[in-house]
Amino acid sequence: MQQIKNKGWQVTMAGLGINLALGILYTWSIFKLAVKESILAGDGRFNWDLASLNDPYAICCLVFAFTMITAGRLQDKVSPKLTAIFGGLLVGSGLIAISLSNMLAMWILGFGVLVGMGLGFGYASATPPAIKWFPSSKTGLIAGIVVAGFGLASVYIAPLANYLIGQFGLSQSMMIFGVAFLVVVCGLAMFLVNPPEGYAPKETKPASTTKPAISKQIEEFPPMEMLKTKSFYKLWFMFFIGSGAGLIIIGSVAGMAKQSMGELAWIVVALMAVGNAGGRIVAGVVSDKIGRPKTLLITLSAQALVIMSLLFIGESKAAPLVAAATLIGFNYGTNLSLFPSATKDYFGLKNFGINYGLLFTAWGMGGFIFPRVSQMIVAQAGSPETAYIMATFFLILSAGMSLITRPPRSLMEKATPIMKLEPGKVYFGYFVYNPFFTPVLTPDRGKSIAADDSRADRLPEPSSANAA
Repeated sequence: MQQIKNKGWQVTMAGLGINLALGILYTWSIFKLAVKESILAGDGRFNWDLASLNDPYAICCLVFAFTMITAGRLQDKVSPKLTAIFGGLLVGSGLIAISLSNMLAMWILGFGVLVGMGLGFGYASATPPAIKWFPSSKTGLIAGIVVAGFGLASVYIAPLANYLIGQFGLSQSMMIFGVAFLVVVCGLAMFLVNPPEGYAPKETKPASTTKPAISKQIEEFPPMEMLKTKSFYKLWFMFFIGSGAGLIIIGSVAGMAKQSMGELAWIVVALMAVGNAGGRIVAGVVSDKIGRPKTLLITLSAQALVIMSLLFIGESKAAPLVAAATLIGFNYGTNLSLFPSATKDYFGLKNFGINYGLLFTAWGMGGFIFPRVSQMIVAQAGSPETAYIMATFFLILSAGMSLITRPPRSLMEKATPIMKLEPGKVYFGYFVYNPFFTPVLTPDRGKSIAADDSRADRLPEPSSANAA
């Protein structure tokens, strides 16, 4: 048992390490600032339109998210190890590609498409094998630890990128990162393994023995059945807003801090990463105690307040800006712990990879739409205030959505007849089930069910929710 427990933590730490490399996405504002300074200086290296500065980042978010669907399916069916290795090769190749060209098209292809795909394959492989080794009472904690690496990455990548760009230039820095992350991700991928077949983690015993614990069986929803539930679309909408609003700031925070902090602007990026990682772990632990919807209500509401505060803080006051950026990172990070945990809670673990991949498209759409719209607003109006107001409005709407989000009805509950047939009584119908698991009464004229009719013995008991 101790060996099994240690194996689970080994897989968890490997997933954490992989995400510490893949989190280079959150350092985009450092690279973007270097490109912007080159454009404004007119040195001829980057002939980009300022309105296009966020395009590689936005495309990367979109490709990352939609790759998660295929990657989730692949790690479910093949193995997380091979899926993560493929991701490492793509990330390394993409960063090396943009080190060889300053053209916007190459950066969209290299950073947007190749790195985006690599992030999808790597990220999709890190969390599922880790949470399979632990009981459901630790789902939030383990998911939070693994995904914290992605958010925490900027703590070391931001100062390292700032140093490398100053010493070797942007292109050479991308080459260094590309080679390093290819080796790191592929190496750590060797430790990503699923539990042996038939393995079931021992659930935590309740603290009190006065009442027997009621074990709730989590139903396994296939992807197509999940897509038929209202719960999925409510979660999707909240994820879309929560991620998109946070990514507006994450993609621009270095430029925001440049005015008040100069060359030390990378510190804001690093502190935002600390908040990002902390939010993932804290939200995982808290939501294990009070539930995912209540935690979402708190974090989405808090994010709305902090982003609204940027209207009064501005970009010239260093201390308030640092505090706001850290809190925004914290609230944003909670999404990346809460939604994978909710996916397992609501739709089961068997198809977790592809199910979460489908839900993760919300993150990609948020990362594609919100930063691009924000960049266009800034380019036209010269100020991000309208973008902040827009983000605040949608966050409040999303917080309200959390109040009406509940787990879906189980497939068995949907298939349970609304009327119990008792032996010895005459009924003028019998139950059949349509493809959507909805019970309907079909006429059966002149047919009676005798006391010894075997069909009556096999009919399921109606649930209290469906009792007439």
